[in-house]
Amino acid sequence: MKALIINCSPVKTGATAEIASIIEKEISTRYDTKCICIDDYDFKFCKGCRSCHSTAKCVMEDDILKIMDAFDDADIIVSVSPSYWADIPGQYKAFIDRCTPWCDTHEPHASIREGKKGYTVALRTGPGMHECDSIIQSIEHFYGHLHIECSGHLGLTSIEFKENVEPRKQEIIAFCKNI
Repeated sequence: MKALIINCSPVKTGATAEIASIIEKEISTRYDTKCICIDDYDFKFCKGCRSCHSTAKCVMEDDILKIMDAFDDADIIVSVSPSYWADIPGQYKAFIDRCTPWCDTHEPHASIREGKKGYTVALRTGPGMHECDSIIQSIEHFYGHLHIECSGHLGLTSIEFKENVEPRKQEIIAFCKNI
């Protein structure tokens, strides 16, 4: 089975990347893993033209198809997202917006292989879980429209820098046992 871990942050070496790396290492004994960063892909914002509502295809050609191929290829998807103003980063939101051709709210729509399980890890710098909950809800809502079964989530507070991850490593490892 294959697992895709996606760093939803544009920062390739920060706390979010560190958590994605820990997850990749922990589940790699059970899955063939691939870890990607949203910032490694070049794509434009959705123009809201709704062409995909009748064609199941976006009018723009860019790296969205590469990311969706990775989603399609995976059996397990783990999205690791920091809080940017109490929600997912704009880059990941732009990606989600561009996934409208695969969204089940209109016909026809494209689709990815069925039977996938999705996991979410949200992190924020402050002490309260409310921002993590918002991030988890956004990603799980996205998963639902792609028919990815929401199978677990983890919220991590008080993580601003990469160094803040180490004290939480065992919590992340414990979460990985359920993936």
